[in-house]
Amino acid sequence: MKRILDHLIYPPWRVRRAFPAATLKAIEDAVAASERLHRGELRFVVEAGLSSSELWHGTTARQRALEVFSDLHVWDTEDNSGVLIYVLLADRQVEILADRGINRRVGEATWQAICRDMETAFRDGRFHAGALAGVQAISQVLTTHFPAHGANPDELPNAAIIL
Repeated sequence: MKRILDHLIYPPWRVRRAFPAATLKAIEDAVAASERLHRGELRFVVEAGLSSSELWHGTTARQRALEVFSDLHVWDTEDNSGVLIYVLLADRQVEILADRGINRRVGEATWQAICRDMETAFRDGRFHAGALAGVQAISQVLTTHFPAHGANPDELPNAAIIL
């Protein structure tokens, strides 16, 4: 019951307080800079809470992240190298999903460690720093496994999204 209330009454202004325009711009700039170093494509999405239908069906942050991954076509890159950073504020959870090209080389434990670090920063109210640290950590992983070489087109938008 508490989870349902947390989601249904999570006001949009709290999202904008956690991720104001300056933070969203900093995330966009960090994603753009990151993508020059590797062949990965990052998307950063923040959602306040789930709908009543999703809550009724017991949708988890991970399940919702999979849906967003698909809806935003994060999988639709030349090297299958898309990565989604999904933040569900009402549950205070972060999920990182990577496309199959990356998952062949990077284990789930790596993504979970980055998620937990971001969640710790967010719990402390450090949304700006936590988001940028998460992008930087993912960039380091991708630079190791998918370094840029030759043509490196920017295949997905860099702007952070608030759903």
